[in-house]
Amino acid sequence: MRATRLGGAACAALVAGIGALALPAVPAAAACTTGTAPLTVEEERLESQAVPGQILARSGFDARVTAFAAALCATTSYTQASQVVTTHAGRLWEAAVDRAQAGPAGGGQLAADDDRPLYWARLGMTRALRRWVPTHGLSASRRAVLERSLERASRGITSSAFDSGAGRRLFVTGFDPFLLDDEIRRGNPSGAAALTLDGQVLTVNGVRIQVQTVVFPVRYADFDRGIAEEAIRPHIATGPQRADAITTVSQGRSEFDLEVFNGRRRSVDSIGDNNNVQGGGTFTAPTVFPGVGPGPEFLRTSLPLRAMQAVGANPFPININPSVWEIPAGATDPQPRPDGPTAGSVAVEGSGGGYLSNEVAYRNTLLLAGTAGAPAGGHVHTPTLGSPADPADITDPGFEQQRSAIVGQVHAIVARAIP
Repeated sequence: MRATRLGGAACAALVAGIGALALPAVPAAAACTTGTAPLTVEEERLESQAVPGQILARSGFDARVTAFAAALCATTSYTQASQVVTTHAGRLWEAAVDRAQAGPAGGGQLAADDDRPLYWARLGMTRALRRWVPTHGLSASRRAVLERSLERASRGITSSAFDSGAGRRLFVTGFDPFLLDDEIRRGNPSGAAALTLDGQVLTVNGVRIQVQTVVFPVRYADFDRGIAEEAIRPHIATGPQRADAITTVSQGRSEFDLEVFNGRRRSVDSIGDNNNVQGGGTFTAPTVFPGVGPGPEFLRTSLPLRAMQAVGANPFPININPSVWEIPAGATDPQPRPDGPTAGSVAVEGSGGGYLSNEVAYRNTLLLAGTAGAPAGGHVHTPTLGSPADPADITDPGFEQQRSAIVGQVHAIVARAIP
């Protein structure tokens, strides 16, 4: 497999748009904020923990947060503010992608493929937006529109267009870090893989494969509002943006798992999302995701799993996992099914569990199931990325080597996702 950087129609459009904007001058410091605006749980971790600031400082992304806050302060209208938000958020995504693909970092910086700077910088920007008190006034609904624009642009959703050049097309999604109350230093190799793959052209057996990626939040509310469908649907519609395969990726167990069946319900109540919100379902009373259309209890992947597994267990084994939990027809208690669901059962856990990993996989495959000649689609779980050995440090060689090994294997696996 060989990879080269793809310029991307979206990148060109973004650069052209930035050049055309008449943005206000950036003052030396933001002076239009309030410390009393309530923050989200995710944003509060920026202030209650030292690690996020260390990650931002050692990546240089702290300057992007400061510049964004200052640019907001200099706006004199909602139109200007909207331009500032979309421009700075788009630049943050592009900077994270460029950094991830730049190669080894030096001078005490974090490794290039570290996904955490993007995560914490985005939260720094949403915190600045939440605490911003503009002189031109701002309604709650308009602030929400700006926040949504910031999220979409900084996650790659607004810049995921494929180029018109020849070749197959692969769309890959990753996730933010999560379980941060247990370990604030966590990263997510699925997010790191997305950053290192975005805009790449892979050559597999002489075939060129364009790759575009996004990174999703670990928040139920965003999925309730349809963020997965918004990002994926353009790459299912007939036309030049249709992908040949759409592979969702998340962090899972100790090895790679290629998940066979995706369940329709949430069933995890032992952990919340990144805002410590529960999904609403339990193991004994799983609930259908809000905002999802009609569909079966389980959907099967259409990815070429044997070809993906055949890339080899280097360094991690790759399992094809058909196991699920279900409530069989006529029963009331969940039962394990190692070979997949039985007819008429209620989904408790898909092969990928009952959390957001399973949910994004189901939402993706439901869209595909309703489309004639749809792309192949399914879910890959990566091994869990550990933490730096020294509790006082935010990184170490072992942590970085493990992430790079997982990311490299993700590249090899998803490159075979196109039948």
